[in-house]
Amino acid sequence: MSRYSFIARMPDEPGALHQAADIVKRYGGNINRLQYDRRLDTGTVFFEVTADEAEYGNITRDLAARGYLQTSLAPLGFLKMHVYLPDVNSPGSLHEFLNYITRAKANIAFIDFDDRGSHPERLTISLTLGTSDAVERLLDSLKSKYRLEVLEYDTTGAKLDDTVFYVRFVQQLRALIGNSEEDFLLSFLGDVNHVAQQMTEMGKDPRQVFEKILENGNFLRETAGAGFYADVQKIPVTETVTLYCFQLPGGGSVFLFVTPEDIVMVDTGYGIYHERIMELFRAYGICDLSRLSRIYVTHADADHAGGAGHHHVPCHLHKGTRAIIELDNRAYGSRSEESVLEMVYTKMINTVSRFSVSRNFIDFPEEPLGRRGPFAIVDRFRVGDVGMEILEGFGGHQFGQCFLCAPEEGLLFTADEVINFDHLSPERMTYNQLAVFFVLNVHVDRDRAKEERKALLSLGQELDQVLGKTGKRCRICGGHGPVSVFDGTKLVPAVPEERYVPGDHPECG
Repeated sequence: MSRYSFIARMPDEPGALHQAADIVKRYGGNINRLQYDRRLDTGTVFFEVTADEAEYGNITRDLAARGYLQTSLAPLGFLKMHVYLPDVNSPGSLHEFLNYITRAKANIAFIDFDDRGSHPERLTISLTLGTSDAVERLLDSLKSKYRLEVLEYDTTGAKLDDTVFYVRFVQQLRALIGNSEEDFLLSFLGDVNHVAQQMTEMGKDPRQVFEKILENGNFLRETAGAGFYADVQKIPVTETVTLYCFQLPGGGSVFLFVTPEDIVMVDTGYGIYHERIMELFRAYGICDLSRLSRIYVTHADADHAGGAGHHHVPCHLHKGTRAIIELDNRAYGSRSEESVLEMVYTKMINTVSRFSVSRNFIDFPEEPLGRRGPFAIVDRFRVGDVGMEILEGFGGHQFGQCFLCAPEEGLLFTADEVINFDHLSPERMTYNQLAVFFVLNVHVDRDRAKEERKALLSLGQELDQVLGKTGKRCRICGGHGPVSVFDGTKLVPAVPEERYVPGDHPECG
C-alpha cells in the first residue's frame, strides 16, 4: 500500500464529492487527507489516499471517466467586454448571444445587463477561456453579429476570479518559475494546499499561503533583475589573503577568500542570483573565476547552498547537509522531520529561488579530528596562509549545519546561528519574515539552537580576548548581515559596508 495524491475538479452540485469518495472506496482506497474550501475555489478538491498501485490506477481511471480528475493546469485567458445587443427587446435576444458563449466553452465570471439602465442595449460580460485561440475564435464569431468593445484581455492570471483560484495561482507561479511539467505543478499545488489546510487549523487565512509564495517569488525575480544590489565589505586577513563579504538583497551572504593561489567560496547565495553575483565579483576586480578551486557550504538552505550547481568545483559539506538537499526537506535529521510546513517550505523556496544542485559533493570526514570548545572539529584545510577548521554544529538551526573557524586570524563563520540583527537592513529583515510565516520558527530545534548560539558567542568572545593581546580581533561572519566584531556585548560592523548597484563600478576589461 502506498500513499498517493491527486486533485479533483468537480461540479459545484449536491453529491459530487460523495461520488468521488465512493470511487475511492469501491477500489479499497483509504482517504488520508481531503481538503475543499469553496471560499477559495468552488470546484477544486485535494485528496491523499492509501491504496495499492493497481487499485490507484482504477481509482484515477474512473475519476477521469467521470471528468473529475484534474490532469492539467492549462493557462486560462480572461476577457472582459461590452456587447451591444441588436433588437434588445426581441424575445430570445440575450439567449442567442449566450449560445455563442456556450459553444466557445467559456465560463462566465461576471455579466451585467439592464434594459432600463443608462445603456439599455449594452451587456457587460467577463469570461474565462482555455487559450488565446479560443478567445480569437469567440471574438470572430461575435464580430459579425454584434458591436463589441474589448475592455480587458489578460493571459497572466492576474484578472481571473476566485472560481478558478488554483488555476490563477499556478498561472502566476508559471511567470516566476517558467513552464514546468504539469505533474510537477499538480504535485506542488497539492503540497501548498496542504500547508494552507494546516494554516487554517491554526486560525490563519489560507489565502496568505498563496500570497506569500507569490510575494517571495516576485521579490526574488525583481532583485535578481533591475532591483539587484549588494552591501560589500573587504577585509584584509593576512598580507596575501583578502576576505570579501557580499550581502545580497534576500537570503544569505556570499564570502570569497582571494589568495595568490586560488579563490575559495563560503556559501553561494540563491541560484536565481547567480548571474548578478558574477557581475558583482567582476565589479570588485575578481575577474578570473576559473581560479575558484572549491566551495564550503555551511548548511542546506537555498540561500546558502542554492547556487553551488553553477560552479563546476568541489562543494564541501556535511553529510546531513547533502541529505537535506537530496531529500528536499530542511527538517531532515531533526525532531521536526515530519513537519509538513518544513517539507513544503523547502520545496517552495528551492523552486522559486532556482536551487542549482552541485554534482561534485565532498562530505566532511565523520571522525572528529579534535575539539574547539564544545564543537567537534571534523575537517581542517588552508586558504593561502590561513588555517581553517570545520566545526560541527548541534543541529539547532538545521541538521548538518557547520561553522568555519580560523583561530589564529580571528575569523568565525557562524552561519544562521549568530547574526548581527541590529545591523541587518530593514528590507532584509522584512524578507526574512517570509520564512518565519511558513515554518513558524527557522530553527528546526529551538533548544539546541539556543545552546549553539550561546556556545558560538562564548567561543567568539574567548578568541577575541586571546587575539586582543596581539592587536587582532575575532570577526563574526554571520550567514546574514555584516562581518562584525564585539563591542562589549553587542556586535558592530568590523569595517564599513559599501553599497553596490549595477553600473556603479566598472567591470573587468
